[in-house]
Amino acid sequence: MPTPLLSDPVARATSPSTGHAPPDGFADLVPELSVSNIEASLSFWRDLLGFAIAYDRPDARFAYLVRGRLQVMLCELNGRWETAEMQRPFGRGINLQMVVDRIDLILKALDGAKWPLYEPPNEAWYRAGDLEVGQREFLVQDPDGYLIRLVERLGTRGPS
Repeated sequence: MPTPLLSDPVARATSPSTGHAPPDGFADLVPELSVSNIEASLSFWRDLLGFAIAYDRPDARFAYLVRGRLQVMLCELNGRWETAEMQRPFGRGINLQMVVDRIDLILKALDGAKWPLYEPPNEAWYRAGDLEVGQREFLVQDPDGYLIRLVERLGTRGPS
């Protein structure tokens, strides 16, 4: 049975924790996603996308995840920083691009879990000044509908 959510922000922040700060330090920009069910979200982010829990505060229903240089925080809805009523899909208007070494293992895990893709893998070249930056990418939604774009870099090329 999950521990009840703590309503006091200080108590949430200082609740017992497991794990450690990310070994390479904290990233300068780390999205914190409000989630409806921390267990379902951890199953997706950890088991399908390959993130690990750097540390968590189980009583606060919070986890800090890392995958290489990628970092993301998950916190179960608690009413603290919700600026409006939360409705699925969460994060409307944003997609979180995450660069990984290879997307194939993630695609295999998603397929094995019968997890639907929002957009199938494709090769995309984006103009960046006088170069084009290439990536193999696909999009998937997490359990709350956050749109995640996983990217494998292909390099750059001159104008075509």
